[in-house]
Amino acid sequence: MLWSSIFGALAMGGFWMLAMPGYSHKGPLPPPTSEDTGMEGRLREHVAMLAGSIGERNTMRYSALQRAAKYISAQFAASGYQAREQSYLADDRKVSNIWVEIKGASRPEEIVVIGAHYDSPPGSPGADDNASGTAALLELARLFRDVKPAMTIRFVAFVNEEPPFFRTELMGSRVFAAEAAKKGEKVVAMLSLESIGFFSDAPGSQRYPFPLSVFYPDTGNFIGFVGNFGSHSLLHGCVRTFRETTRFPSEGVLAPELITGIGWSDHWSFWQEGYPALMVTDTAPFRNPHYHQPTDTPDRLDYGRLARIVSGLRTVVAGVSM
Repeated sequence: MLWSSIFGALAMGGFWMLAMPGYSHKGPLPPPTSEDTGMEGRLREHVAMLAGSIGERNTMRYSALQRAAKYISAQFAASGYQAREQSYLADDRKVSNIWVEIKGASRPEEIVVIGAHYDSPPGSPGADDNASGTAALLELARLFRDVKPAMTIRFVAFVNEEPPFFRTELMGSRVFAAEAAKKGEKVVAMLSLESIGFFSDAPGSQRYPFPLSVFYPDTGNFIGFVGNFGSHSLLHGCVRTFRETTRFPSEGVLAPELITGIGWSDHWSFWQEGYPALMVTDTAPFRNPHYHQPTDTPDRLDYGRLARIVSGLRTVVAGVSM
């Protein structure tokens, strides 16, 4: 009865849940710009370091997790930031969220969080999940270094997104969001960059949790924007900006969290505190056969498309924070 009700809402009165502003790009991608090409190389280097040289990184491979944290801090510093750490104990080990901030020029009390988790699941080097998102986070921070946004922007690399910490009080983003709420901070938007580097042009390469398969394309060549009902204004605004400025296929959905996968990343932690948040994703296990496997390696990713997505997200973040 529950699933039939959801399906009916999606198919009829709930069409607004699926309808997004603007139009997804169709056809060939435009030639890459020189900026895209340079960014592609940097993204490739970040992923190669995190998922190649360092490899699996979590509390069970603590030295690798620490190496990843040091790399991220060093990259923030190279972009001109002073990295901060929010440290706490998990499995009797000190783990840290790593973040930097650009203070808002006119509305500094309003905060936009751009986040990606840097740990990987046990048994996987985590190139797509989530070195791809972490690489994008580092590049976006670099691109915004000399920008003067109206709102404060925080770029945050979260620890402990993966099991056994997923959706527990020791999940890095849960710690970060809870602390923001405790301080009474006004987080007006949060974007979680989650597995954004795997694409396929083959028909049938894209799957979905029921009942979304009825409404979306079966080719895994797009980037997805996923939000809950409380984040509808943020989601519509981000999709609109992306489609108006970026010639790259995109899809968006507003859906209840009980649909499988809708809350599978760090945006979930911000929902728990009542903050508007969304996930930007290639849909991970619904497309990528290497998800949480030893084969999730750097050579599987499409860095040219990843660079185009980062360029598009640059305009999205600018739009949200101005």
